[in-house]
Amino acid sequence: MESLQGIKQRFGIIGNNIGLNRALEKALRVSATDISVLVIGESGVGKENIPKIIHQNSHRKHAKYIAVNCGAIPEGTIDSELFGHEKGAFTGATQTRSGYFEEADGGTIFLDEVGELPLPTQVRLLRVLETGEFIKVGSSKVQKSNTRIVAATNVNMMDAIDRGKFREDLYYRLSTVEIKLPPLRDRKEDIALLFRKFASDFAQKYHMPQLQLDEHAQALLTEYRWSGNIRQLRNIAEQISVLEKERNINAALLRSYLPDPGAQLPAVLNKKERDSDFSSEREILYKVLFDMKSDLNDLKKLTLELINSENLEEANKKNQGLIEKIYGKESVKEEADPSFEALPVHETVTYKPTESIDKYAYAETIEEEEPLSLQEKELEMIKQALKRSNGKRKLASKELGISERTLYRKIKQYDLNDIDED
Repeated sequence: MESLQGIKQRFGIIGNNIGLNRALEKALRVSATDISVLVIGESGVGKENIPKIIHQNSHRKHAKYIAVNCGAIPEGTIDSELFGHEKGAFTGATQTRSGYFEEADGGTIFLDEVGELPLPTQVRLLRVLETGEFIKVGSSKVQKSNTRIVAATNVNMMDAIDRGKFREDLYYRLSTVEIKLPPLRDRKEDIALLFRKFASDFAQKYHMPQLQLDEHAQALLTEYRWSGNIRQLRNIAEQISVLEKERNINAALLRSYLPDPGAQLPAVLNKKERDSDFSSEREILYKVLFDMKSDLNDLKKLTLELINSENLEEANKKNQGLIEKIYGKESVKEEADPSFEALPVHETVTYKPTESIDKYAYAETIEEEEPLSLQEKELEMIKQALKRSNGKRKLASKELGISERTLYRKIKQYDLNDIDED
């Protein structure tokens, strides 16, 4: 097995960080096997080196090595790219095409950004991992592929699983061995070495003297966060190499090329802050519910006053005002009982119908026995009105302040047909 130092020289890997060395050692150990490997780490940490190391140190090194960026392939064509398609399988499929799994048979496929795979493709990939079988798009023939899969991702896979974006069974199939590459901010001892290497490469490439950092510039370089990791460090080294005539770089000049880390990042709430916001919203909701309960209790109280009060008109006005407060004037107007007739202002009313009150106030707020007592009072008042009018429904309805149609319905409801109209 190739030594760790030999691997670094062969693949141009710079650094002596413990986390980096541990990742390279794991890659060397699993290379002799055929088990699946998942490489995790932030964007720009150099994940693409691990599958190359695994392939070149395995018994498959003389077969094909194919790297696939899953995030760069449109969802509609990724199945065709990975597994191939038959002629006429879809519009534009003018001929049969072999997919990557067929082409890499006996070799290694590197699935970069595997977390971006659509769910239907994840099902197909799971079958390849379990049985080595796949079916081309538009075909019914099962084919075999002896391909080793090394995948990489910069997303949190457990979060993706929780959100339903990635299959849990596929995750455990891919991550038989998991190799994590540390971010550059955790490799402070390697940052100056990497910058010096990049500065040397660009000096040769552009035929100019190599950059030199003073002590303060090196300290700034080491303490910077490097959210883009090695890729960002390389870009900064190239920019300074090309744009600056001065080859001795101080901290002030270097700082002008470094983006403000706080300005790059959107505001993100931590869990505690999210829980606090949720708690505030919940308290507001509870307050609304308690206010509604209070309004309904007031409505119940006024309704009872309506039953027992001598001044029915005043109590009913209060009751109507509370109904409008709870439901709004427009909704009360729209949902009013069509049989209810508005009373002229100049008329003297001795009793007002309780139909609108029944509709809004009695649904859930009054105990079961209370509507019964109201019905009894209503029945008695209808009887008295009919008796005083000698059974003349027109006069009785006018006295009660309701329409003849409503009175007729009430007579039917209470079975008062034995009181004949003259």
